[in-house]
Amino acid sequence: MKQKIGPTSSLERIQSLDVLRGFSLLGILLVNMISFHSPMSYYNPYEWWKYGDLDVYMWIDILVQASFYPIFAMMFGYGMVIMQERSKLKGTSFWKISVRRLIVLLLFGVIHAFLIWHGDILITYAIMGLLLLPLLRLSGPLLLAIGTAVYILPQLLMGGLLVLISLLDTTTLADFTDILSLQQSEEVYANGTFWEITIQRFQDWSYGNGAGNFIVLIFMILPLMMIGAGAAKLKWLEKAHNQRKKWLIIFIVFLILGLTGKMLPLLFEPSISIQYIQDMIGGPLLAISYIALIVMIMSNNFMAKLFKPLASAGRMSITLYLTQSLIGTLIFYQYGLGLYGQISMSSGTWLAIAIYVIQVILAELWLSKFKYGPIEKLWRTLTYGRIKNKEKREHEIHHI
Repeated sequence: MKQKIGPTSSLERIQSLDVLRGFSLLGILLVNMISFHSPMSYYNPYEWWKYGDLDVYMWIDILVQASFYPIFAMMFGYGMVIMQERSKLKGTSFWKISVRRLIVLLLFGVIHAFLIWHGDILITYAIMGLLLLPLLRLSGPLLLAIGTAVYILPQLLMGGLLVLISLLDTTTLADFTDILSLQQSEEVYANGTFWEITIQRFQDWSYGNGAGNFIVLIFMILPLMMIGAGAAKLKWLEKAHNQRKKWLIIFIVFLILGLTGKMLPLLFEPSISIQYIQDMIGGPLLAISYIALIVMIMSNNFMAKLFKPLASAGRMSITLYLTQSLIGTLIFYQYGLGLYGQISMSSGTWLAIAIYVIQVILAELWLSKFKYGPIEKLWRTLTYGRIKNKEKREHEIHHI
C-alpha cells in the first residue's frame, strides 16, 4: 500500500520559506490597497496624487511596487519542488496531486476575481504552476539558468525598444490616462449595486488579463517560479546557515541594482519606458535583495524566533491574501462602507499596515489552536480528500 499522501507537515516546513511568504503579503497589500480605494489601473499616479500623498506613493513605488509579488512567485516554485521531493520519497503521484491542487487554486482565483476583487493573482499562479509542472524534471542549475534567461532577455529587449520609441516620441504616462474608464470605474465602485460592481470587476480583470497580457504574464511569472524551483533543488534556503557570505554578496549586489532601477522615476520624467524598466527589471532585482536579507536574518536563532509570527502568516498566506481583498472591498465599495475615492494615499497606507499587523496576530493565534488556516484547510480537503478516502477503502479491503 502506498504511503499516506498529504501536504507538508509542520515538522517538515522551512521557516524562512514561510517568513518570506508572510513578508510578501505586506508588500502585496500595500500595493493592492491603492487599487481598493482608487481606479489605479486607469490613471497616472504621478499626476493623480498631490503633495504628501505623492511622497507616500513614490516611496511605495520605489520600495514596494513590483518587488513583492516576485518573492511570492519564487516561493511558490520553491514549495512545488518540496512537494515533488516528498512525493518521490513516499512513492506517490506528484503530477496527479499537483494538478488537482492547482485546479482548486484556479477555482479560488475565479471566485476571488469575479466576486471579490479584480486584481486577483491566484488564477495566474495556478496556470503558471501547471506550466511549471513538466519543467520540474530539469535540474536546479538548468531551472535557474533558463528561468533567468527567459525573464531577463525579453524584459531587456522590450525595455530597450520602449526607450528607443521614447526618444522619438515624448509621450509620458499622463497621455495614457484612460479618462472614460477611470470615470466609469470610480462611479460604479462608489455608487453601483453589487451586480453592477461585478460587471465592472469583470471588465477591469479583462483589461489586465487579455490575450496579449497573458503572454506577458508567462514571461513575468513563470520564469520567477522556475528560479524559485531551481533554488529549491539546490537547497538554498536549507543551506543558508552555511552560506552567509554568499547571501551577503547577493543582498549587496541586488540591492544596488534594484534600487538603481526602481529610482529611475526620480531621475527622469515618468514615462511608459521608465515605468517598464523600473517595474520589470528593477522590481525583481530588489525582490532578490529582500529575500537575501530575510534569509540572513533567519540564520540567527533569536531573530528566527522573533519572526515566527511572520511564518504563521506565511502558512496562512492564501487565507490572508483573500481576507485582505474582502476587507478592502468591504471598506471601499458601495455595498460596504462606500468610501471609494474618499481616502488619501497616506491614510490608505496606514490602513494597510494596520490590517496586516492584525492579520499576523490573528494568524499566530489561529495556528496555536489549529494546524491549517481555514482556506488552506479547504484547499487541502478538496485536493487530498478523495484520494485519502480511496486509500482508506483500500486499507479496509486489504484487512478484510
